[in-house]
Amino acid sequence: MTGVGRTAADGASRRFVVLCLVIGAISIIAPFVFPAIVKQLSIFWVMVIVAYTWDTMGGQLGYNSFGNIVFFGAGLYISAIIQIAPFTNMRAYTAAGEQGSALALSMGQYLGGLAPGLIAGALMGFALAFAFGFVILGLRGHYFAIGTLALGIFIAQIFANWEYVGAGSGITMPDLPGRGRASDQDKSLLFYFLCFALAAATVVFLRWLYATRFGLAINAIRDDEDKAEAMGIATTLYKVVAWSVSGFFLGICGALYGNIVRFVDPEETAFDGPGLGVWMVLMAVLGGKGSLWGPLIGAVLFHATKELLWTYLLGFQNIALGLLVVVIVVFFPEGIMGWIRARWPRLFGERVDLGAQSEAAR
Repeated sequence: MTGVGRTAADGASRRFVVLCLVIGAISIIAPFVFPAIVKQLSIFWVMVIVAYTWDTMGGQLGYNSFGNIVFFGAGLYISAIIQIAPFTNMRAYTAAGEQGSALALSMGQYLGGLAPGLIAGALMGFALAFAFGFVILGLRGHYFAIGTLALGIFIAQIFANWEYVGAGSGITMPDLPGRGRASDQDKSLLFYFLCFALAAATVVFLRWLYATRFGLAINAIRDDEDKAEAMGIATTLYKVVAWSVSGFFLGICGALYGNIVRFVDPEETAFDGPGLGVWMVLMAVLGGKGSLWGPLIGAVLFHATKELLWTYLLGFQNIALGLLVVVIVVFFPEGIMGWIRARWPRLFGERVDLGAQSEAAR
């Protein structure tokens, strides 16, 4: 690496650390400053995670997946089973009409189920992505997109008809022990900081991963897969590993989300393809797919807009979201980061030939 290149890399690293520290400080303070919306803030970090994990495939690799919701939902369900089954008869608990009150657990039982549930969610997401990857990732372009969409519908229907996990009736997740307003605040803070920690770990890990040879390889596949293959890159393996990384973080994220909303429905919570499955794509595209900060910017803008629409345009929120999709596609096809980069390239360390720029303007 040349002296100029090393200086630029060091500067980028310093900016990344400073931004992370600023965002981290704001995030730690936020739930205490806005205690009434801690649940919404927790869901915001869920949005950040799903946007980043989609961008691994859609932005860095160039494979637009509509099936990432599978790993999210599978992680949610395996975590629910582990949190409930050791302490009661799962089939009786999930029977329609038998979940009037949440399962009462001691603190030791609750945490003893939550911790392995999160780990199992991560492993389930990773395993499913790895297993399905060798089949689905043989497809390209719109065939891959359609294949992942079908995969999401297929898995959702399995859980919607599986009586052991409540089928279409869903599951009520166990509640953290304790009662009263102070206890409810403690529950909200627990899952807020777990979601924040997972989002931070996701961003830091992906930044490191993209800076390695792995990142160069998946970008080469995105730019021209046939040439990458001809150069000796094991394209299928790289694609499967990238999808598996996404599945790993999505599995944990799904497990956390189930405990935040506390009621798990196969089609509207766990495998919400028309909702969360589409939103993760929109957030990455809005912020600028293929960029480090794009998914975060997209998640901030989208989640804030969605909450405002649900508050002030209830009943028309889906119409407004549809219009938002049109605006994103028409006016920001490269996303906000792409739009900024095109106008102020120097902010990204790119040198501009002013002579060539003037000639082009003529």
